[in-house]
Amino acid sequence: MDVQKVDMFLMTNAKNFESHQLNAVREKLLALDDSKFMMVQSLGLKEPSTIIIVSLLAGQLGIDRFMIGDTGLGVGKLLTCGGLGVWTIVDWFIIMGRTREVNFQKIMGLF
Repeated sequence: MDVQKVDMFLMTNAKNFESHQLNAVREKLLALDDSKFMMVQSLGLKEPSTIIIVSLLAGQLGIDRFMIGDTGLGVGKLLTCGGLGVWTIVDWFIIMGRTREVNFQKIMGLF
């Protein structure tokens, strides 16, 4: 893929990854064909700040976990009211990192 496209993608999406993951993401994207660039843009990366807001407002219902694709954990939080609130509070501290990890796995799982 074109270096300029990759760098522009990383500049606009750097907040969706951990800083130590950016080099691996860049290398993965550079190895892809230019024809796959549209597919990369349509991956639907989740924004960690949006997920933390959802977690603060509706974390007891597991909506935050459903949004990032952790369906099993979402059902668990839903059935236990967020682990009687404990699980909800713990997620406030870890959900942003988990969101970035899910985004990283999406990029690394390309082709």
